[in-house]
Amino acid sequence: MFIQTETTPNPATLKFLPGKVVIEAGTADFPSVDSVNGASPLAEKLFGVSGVTGVFYGYDFITITKDDSLDWQHLKPSILATIMEYFMSGAPVMTASQDGVSADSSEEFYDEADANIVSTIKELLETRVRPAVAQDGGDITFHGYKEGKVFLHMKGACAGCPSSTATLKHGIQNLLRHFIPEVEEVEAV
Repeated sequence: MFIQTETTPNPATLKFLPGKVVIEAGTADFPSVDSVNGASPLAEKLFGVSGVTGVFYGYDFITITKDDSLDWQHLKPSILATIMEYFMSGAPVMTASQDGVSADSSEEFYDEADANIVSTIKELLETRVRPAVAQDGGDITFHGYKEGKVFLHMKGACAGCPSSTATLKHGIQNLLRHFIPEVEEVEAV
């Protein structure tokens, strides 16, 4: 088994491509060891590697976030070995009850009168934003809309990325404003 790695715009994260489907649908975000809560045996093993502070799954990749005080040169071999050993065992990445379910349990909020605006926001995120950020090992999902302000949840490599503010303000905000005049601002939650 050959696992490729790719850098991301966030120096604290690295994207691992095992050459297999990681999760069939959605994403799973584990920003801390406490957030795993039995949902993913693989995430529990990855958090067992000293220095791992976050695990994120996309369709065919795993994004790992590390402690800033440690170097990838020292962490990468242990992470690669953990991923390879796990996939070779044939065990499921997520527990049966969690398979294909986003680990983000936060509720969306918006006024029903804004349902058409929210629908357009979600469509633009799904078709134009999410595929681009997935290439960088992250994900951005809709969280809410209120009084012209769009609230987005940043996951994986996007969470804590130094360039995430620029992505939000100059990329996503401008895109949404272009197609939806009611949008005034975009903010991360």
